[in-house]
Amino acid sequence: MATVAVTDETFDAEVKNSDVPVVVDFWAEWCGPCKQIGPALEELSEEYGGKIKVAKVDVDSNPNTAAAMGVRGIPALYIFKDGQIVSNRAGAAPKSALQSWIDESI
Repeated sequence: MATVAVTDETFDAEVKNSDVPVVVDFWAEWCGPCKQIGPALEELSEEYGGKIKVAKVDVDSNPNTAAAMGVRGIPALYIFKDGQIVSNRAGAAPKSALQSWIDESI
């Protein structure tokens, strides 16, 4: 399953109402560290199959969701399970660290 682009309008439907845990990546096109973790998140999305969803929120195009979540720096990653935040982290990390974080949280 590829990553899903989520907007202010689709956030609740795609993330909060998802029947699988969702990793939300708040990012921007101009953000170097965001571009670093992008391929790792794509790979993890494929590797986990239908067990998780990876959603990407472009903070420049969707400022309301980022503001509501209190995102102050990017990349900012959140894991939602049953509509609630169960974990979050900021900054770039290698794929192995992201995978460990996801495994611990879901």
